[in-house]
This record gives sequence, C-alpha cells and structure tokens, in this order.
Amino acid sequence: MKKNIYTEYKSEQLLKNFVSVADNQLVKNIKDIKLKKFPLVLKIISEDALHKTEIGGVRIINKKEELEKNFNDLIKITKKKRLHLDGIMVQQYIKGYELIVGIKKDAVFGYIILLGTGGIYTEFIKDFSIRACPITLDDAESMINDLKTKDILYGARGEKVNLSKLKKNLVNISLIPSKYKNIEELDINPLIVNKNDIVVADARIVFETTPS
Repeated sequence: MKKNIYTEYKSEQLLKNFVSVADNQLVKNIKDIKLKKFPLVLKIISEDALHKTEIGGVRIINKKEELEKNFNDLIKITKKKRLHLDGIMVQQYIKGYELIVGIKKDAVFGYIILLGTGGIYTEFIKDFSIRACPITLDDAESMINDLKTKDILYGARGEKVNLSKLKKNLVNISLIPSKYKNIEELDINPLIVNKNDIVVADARIVFETTPS
C-alpha cells in the first residue's frame, strides 16, 4: 500500500489541532523571517531529507549575527544534495526535558500510544510505556509513572514539569487515530516539557494513503 510521509512542517500543521507546537514559519528567503526572539532553530524541510540531522540540516542560532551564515549554509546543502526544498523552517527554541510520544498501528491491539524518554538517545535508553488508544487522564498518569526517569518530571533535578498539561496533551494525541483513521505512524521527538508548557519541537507522520 502506498504511504504518504509528512515532512515536519506538514506534521506540525496537523498536530496544532491536538497539542501545542513551537512557534515556527516556513521561508525561502531570510528577509521573510518574522520570528525575532533568539535562540531560534533553522531546519531544512524537504521530502527528500526527512532525517534532517543526518545531512547537517538543523542549526541552533543563539544570536542575530549567526543567522545569515547558517541560513545560507542550509540553502547550500539543499543545492549540493539536489533536494526539492519546501523551505527553511524557522522555529522558536524551547528549553525543557525531552520526551518522545508515538502512535503506531498494531496488527493485534489496534492503535497504541507510546511515551518515553526522548532526544537523540531514545533508542539507547529504551525507557518507555505503552497503552492502547484512546487513553484517559488516569492512563496518562500511569504511563508517566512507568518511566524510569519519572522523578525528573516530578522535579528531582530542578523544576517540576507541568504534569497536568502533559497528561491532557497525551490524551489529545491518543485521539488522533479516531480522526485520521488511515494514519500508520506518528512520532513526536522531542516533545519539550517544562514548568509552563508542553510543546512539539519535531514530528513525523506516516499515512497509508493520502489523509482525508
């Protein structure tokens, strides 16, 4: 069956209906950038480069003086690799603890939701919890408590994250398959959590066919 893979930008446009997404815009010209508060993140958005970090397609910009050079560097990468460029995503950089949230279609259980420790070491740490969709607030709380790193979320190494908002967002994400019945896979990594916000900072969605 043909698969339709959404780029990060398209994925986050869809996810806005269910969960908060880091402020962003898609531009092809540096003059069109409206986000002015640093730090910012620049990302190549292309269906030819869904794994952006592997080609050096993600840059964190800490001050205005770094913006032009890094923007131009990303454009050069797309030209060198002959990528079909949708644009450069300019995204607000959000500080916090990184989680991964996923939705997958299981042949036996139907849709399942995964919550785990996120970031670049996700596959090595293997700290996650799984439930069948949709979940309740109680389910979301038990998933959080399943994590080996739950004490960090409860404030063991500093500020406690907004657990109430995290649970509500997990419930909302678990409802996505009921709205998009042809979704095959959804990966949010990272979902940034801090004392105030729960924000999607990167995402990828795979559909079995063109979504309705």
